[in-house]
Amino acid sequence: MAPAAKEVSMADARYMVVVGIDFSDLANHAVDSALELTGLRNGELHVVYVEPERALEVALNGALGSDVDPALLLEKVRVRAGERLAEVKKRFPNFPPIRVVAHFRRGSPAREVAQLAADLDADLVVVGSQGRSGAQRLLLGSVAEHISRLARCPVWIIRPKDHDKATRVPEIEPPCHDCVERRFVTQGKELWCARHAEHHVRAHGFRYVTDGLYDASTTPYESTPQ
Repeated sequence: MAPAAKEVSMADARYMVVVGIDFSDLANHAVDSALELTGLRNGELHVVYVEPERALEVALNGALGSDVDPALLLEKVRVRAGERLAEVKKRFPNFPPIRVVAHFRRGSPAREVAQLAADLDADLVVVGSQGRSGAQRLLLGSVAEHISRLARCPVWIIRPKDHDKATRVPEIEPPCHDCVERRFVTQGKELWCARHAEHHVRAHGFRYVTDGLYDASTTPYESTPQ
């Protein structure tokens, strides 16, 4: 089946971004992030939904038998992309005009997203990930990780922020509540609580950079955040 595409808006393209969606809330967040970056780069965004093939049906019938009209799914992608563009424009009144194109494909989601990026010579792929681990990851696999292996351009994986949740990687500790409180009280002028600002093996450090010059209040052990 030849790939289908439908345009949402028009503008000159300079930076090409592909974002994969599945119509979930996380996918909305991925599209919003991709739109914001594309707007900053005065680029072009391609939003793609891939309908997974049913392997057994293909093996038995030799072709994909879907009751869903590809034109309807393409229109659904176009509408969703337009809705997210409208939401971003509400948050950023001066959002620049960018070209947004909707795509629909069938097959392996990871492979088709990576292939679209290759077909378009894209500069970046954006995709959402639930950040599953353990049995969930073994059972369901990770489309985002598969895309990162297949794509021949940078892949930006968008996932929910869950520093405090039990599903986080065990080696990564949650934020220190005292540090969070200190940042709030000082309006960001101080990043760490008294305990974490001490000179010890895991001491935290920071420095501000303004117009290329380091803030005079920094101390020798402090490092510049990346």
